[in-house]
Amino acid sequence: MAKLGKRTRAAREAFEGKMNVTVEEAVALVKNNAKAKFDETVEIALNLGVDTRHADQMVRGVVGLPNGTGKDVRVAVFARGPKAEEAEKAGADIVGAEDLMETVQSGKIDFDRCIATPDMMPIVGRLGKILGPRNLMPNPKVGTVTMDVADAVKAAKGGEVQFKAVKGGIVHAGIGKASFDEAKLVENVRAFVTAVNRAKPAGAKGTYMKKISLTSTMGPGVSIDVGDAASLADA
Repeated sequence: MAKLGKRTRAAREAFEGKMNVTVEEAVALVKNNAKAKFDETVEIALNLGVDTRHADQMVRGVVGLPNGTGKDVRVAVFARGPKAEEAEKAGADIVGAEDLMETVQSGKIDFDRCIATPDMMPIVGRLGKILGPRNLMPNPKVGTVTMDVADAVKAAKGGEVQFKAVKGGIVHAGIGKASFDEAKLVENVRAFVTAVNRAKPAGAKGTYMKKISLTSTMGPGVSIDVGDAASLADA
């Protein structure tokens, strides 16, 4: 068995016996034990009582975190003419049409969010097998197929987070950086849990939120009391 480093041992000892804590306690634990040499991302994972194989149980949505994510989000926009200019002025990193489609088809995907105007969807639709598995496919339900490209670009760069339940009913996202103030991380956790709660599908049966965990990139995870989180979401 591999020998654990001092940092890892110290982190595990700090988390030992800490289960189903409040959001505030979880944030404090994760933040205070993020000791890597880089600014670790604070990540949340929710285990939901849904079966994503059924369309009426799919959980998907978007939330604007009140304090942003701390991440530099690269945005690509499929648009032509005035809308392409609008996207560029709003700060889009990559703007194009057929040329951008060819770039993506070649395997070069140098962006974190993809936005498209409705008239571009016949082109973007050809990229479904490439963008879909990466959760990058533009979708009107989360505001990434829109004529308001400027607002969409600004939202993406300002801390908007998309979420989608994957196999096993897991929803996962980064909700900030370890360098954030505890209060700001708590606000972001609350905003994210609230958004997922509001996205509860009609087909969900039984307990919806089964488990919520918080961790940092290199640190252990801690479970948040679901009752506490649910009360925040209902507030």
